[in-house]
Amino acid sequence: MSRPRSRRRPPAERFAARPNGARGPLPVVAVVGRPNVGKSTLFNRLVGRRLAVVEDVPGVTRDRHYAEAEVLGRPFVLVDTGGFDPRDEDPRASAIQRQVRTALDEADVVLCVFDASSEPLEADLEAVRLLRRARLPVLYVANKADSPRRALEASGYYELGLERLLPVSALHGRGVADLEEALAELLPEPPEQPQTPADDEEGDLPRVAFVGRPNAGKSSLVNRLLGEERVLVDARPGTTVDAVDVLMEREGHRWVLVDTAGMRRKRARKDDVEVHAVFHAVRAIERSDVVVLMIDAAEGPAEQDAKVAGLALDRGCALVVGLNKMDLLDARAAREAERKARSVLSFVPWAPIVPLSARTGRGVKHLLRTVERAAASHRKRVTTGEVNRFFAEVLERHPPPTYRKRPVRLYYVTQAETRPPTFVVATNRPEGVHFSYRRYVANQIRERFGFFGTPIRVVYRGKRRRQPAGHEP
Repeated sequence: MSRPRSRRRPPAERFAARPNGARGPLPVVAVVGRPNVGKSTLFNRLVGRRLAVVEDVPGVTRDRHYAEAEVLGRPFVLVDTGGFDPRDEDPRASAIQRQVRTALDEADVVLCVFDASSEPLEADLEAVRLLRRARLPVLYVANKADSPRRALEASGYYELGLERLLPVSALHGRGVADLEEALAELLPEPPEQPQTPADDEEGDLPRVAFVGRPNAGKSSLVNRLLGEERVLVDARPGTTVDAVDVLMEREGHRWVLVDTAGMRRKRARKDDVEVHAVFHAVRAIERSDVVVLMIDAAEGPAEQDAKVAGLALDRGCALVVGLNKMDLLDARAAREAERKARSVLSFVPWAPIVPLSARTGRGVKHLLRTVERAAASHRKRVTTGEVNRFFAEVLERHPPPTYRKRPVRLYYVTQAETRPPTFVVATNRPEGVHFSYRRYVANQIRERFGFFGTPIRVVYRGKRRRQPAGHEP
């Protein structure tokens, strides 16, 4: 069905490779419906992975969640949305409805999901009316049809004026094959485009995760960077549940931004939804290059901020600290907030602290430059010749102390990996290199080669010096 209207393309389409090697805009399929009908379960089923948080309570999904999927060899971008209920007067529900309408603006095909275990509700009728006005190809799906009897009972939804209803059980996979076949028939064929060198790099774009405690301003900052309300923002903590990926192109920067749920202490987590949300946030850290730790400057840094920074450090991520809501503080309070943040995060002295205000935009450009510099350092490689010439100078100025009255010899060093930069030092006694000397070497490497905002790993491995022929040990 043709639609003579312009549409913004979703960020996720830029990462998808076509099966034949060519690239181009992929079709977009939006999953919509009222709360708690199993949209996220169906989303995970079609994607083939548990990406969206699923819980048997309404309102778990709030932001648009993109993922690549494929049916019968046809690739597309799948978008999970929050529950659509126009009767709900909660401000957060209104924001969800805006997200749903934005997803429809981007969509080529819609999956409208009903609950086969219940009778049609007013919200279901409103969803059907909305889709008719949108003039989109729609597949109506009755989820939770776990048995033939339940599938037959779902026929009550035909009173909404549907031409076809597909009963499925996203949880058990029943009827999903028929749904995939029907979906493949509706997917438009994206235009062929020649592959360019820039396309090869898209899958390797730096990933920047925004993490921190609830209500620290992570979503507000992501929206500020994107210049649109891409993720929900609410003064109440816990608005973000899923980790939301979105491509950002701004002032020459091209990154994947990942907005995550607030991470509270274990004993402060209220329910399973929050536990799953924190798990997704940790997963987001693990697959990111740079972590931006957002701290509410008005509230001040806390022990939980140090724990989150420790997660980033353990997983080898570059780290930038965003001290948000500085517009609420006077000059003296701002200085005290920075001092306390540096004290709480003293174990990562190399992590830059950027004062900013996501609400007013103050300091956001400085944050962008800082993240870009940290991402470059995270991927920086030093040649073996450079690092060994430098290492010889270090040994001449400050050789390693002896170990059990025997000399510790360091033969050579090489950079083995990036992300994070990892150096391997060959030595005769790895156990004899004192921790203080290890720290000295890491600091010298950081200072000489300009590694900024990223952890550095220096690994010491045993190696015996080759003896001349005929030498008796």
